[in-house]
Formats: sequence, structure tokens, C-alpha cells
Amino acid sequence: MSRDFEELDFRKTPLGEVSLRRRRILSLGGMEVFEVQLGDAFLMSSLFHEVEVALAHLALSELGGDSWDVVVGGLGLGYTAVAALEHREVASLLVVDALAPVIEWHEKGLVPLGQTLTGDPRCRLLLADFFAGARSVDGFDPEQPRRLFHAVLLDIDHSPRHLLHPTNAAFYEPDGLRALAAHLHPGGVFALWSDASPEDEFLDALGAVFATTRAHIVTFPNPLLDGTSESTVYVATKAEGPQALPPKVT
Repeated sequence: MSRDFEELDFRKTPLGEVSLRRRRILSLGGMEVFEVQLGDAFLMSSLFHEVEVALAHLALSELGGDSWDVVVGGLGLGYTAVAALEHREVASLLVVDALAPVIEWHEKGLVPLGQTLTGDPRCRLLLADFFAGARSVDGFDPEQPRRLFHAVLLDIDHSPRHLLHPTNAAFYEPDGLRALAAHLHPGGVFALWSDASPEDEFLDALGAVFATTRAHIVTFPNPLLDGTSESTVYVATKAEGPQALPPKVT
């Protein structure tokens, strides 16, 4: 039998100390919960994953066609990536994470969804900086520079204003979003998880770049509070046709 609390891994990384923990919550009948912590901040808990799943489903429901290339920024415990793979139209899934230990947890089967991801031939886990890829000309896939994707799903920062690192702030401005959009096919989708209520300033930034924008409020049960909580999923769609291409540099 598992102990009530166990630290499965603890590492120092360039972003701070990261740990993977498994605990049993006795007040919930001994439910087993996995948690990821970076420094003093909780990044992910398997107790709350409904919004991470909704991120994939809400974004991919906007796409047509039958062969999609998808990027997930932020691996975490794998819920968004696994939800994306539930769509048979997904031909390839590139999951980008800057923390080597997080990728290793999945490869070693230390987290419940690890074998699902590593066992699916459509899925590739990439150790890299998502934000650097978004602003670069070559994009996210070092094996195929300038490759375009049908959807980019992002779950790294807590919200567009509550960041894991201040250097991420530029991504959420129109210029940063415009750089990201250059890596999407016309009609492609960008979606973002946020732990905050919809923010008008960020919706304006999305609207300056994308043809359509929506903010979905997703509610989910919170057994620790004996009630419900909510988060936001932003979904933005790139324009179709030649007008969606980035301007020519002169």
C-alpha cells in the first residue's frame, strides 16, 4: 500500500526546484493524487484536471479536415496532451516542455498518463522553451524548421498576467501573439488555459491578431471546498486564406 505522502522526485532546474508528489487525501476516501510543484508554486494536481482536458476539446472542436498537427505547450501531468490524442484526426502531437524532469516522469511511468503518451506513435515529447519557439522564425519543431501546425494549446503560466517567469510577458502582447500565429496554418487555432477570469486586455490582444476570439468559463467540482471552482479557456482562430500570412519583410 502507498504511503499517505511520498515525494517521488525532486530536482533543481534552471527555473527552480521542481518536485513530483503523490499523496492520499483521507477526507476524500483515500483518493490518490499526484502533484507537481515548482518552487513554492503548485503547477498541477491530478485532483483538478477538467479544464486541462477542456482546453484540448474546445480548441480542436474549431478545426475541420481530418489530419491535424498539434502543439501542446506545457506537459504537466499530461491531461491536455492525452485529451488531444482522443481526437482521431490528430496526426501528430508535439508536446514542448522546458523541464527535463517532467518529461522523464512520463518516460519512466512515474505519472499515471505517462505510458499513454509515450506509447502513442503520434506523440513526441520535446525538451525546449515553448516561448522561444513561438517567437522564432523556425518555430517549434527543430526537426522541421518553419513547420506549420493546425492548433497550438498552451498551459504553462497561471494566467496572461500571473507568470512563472517575467520574460514570458511579451508573448501575451500583440507582437508575441502575431509571432505565434505565423506558425499556424490559415484557419488554425490557438488556445490557452488561465486560472483567472476572462481578461479584457488579453482578449483585445488576441483580437488584434486573430480573426475570432472566445473566452470560455469552465466550471469544475472542487471537493476540497465542497463546491465548484472555475477557470478560463481562451480560443482564437486565425483567418483563412492569403490574408492570414505574415507580412513580407523588406
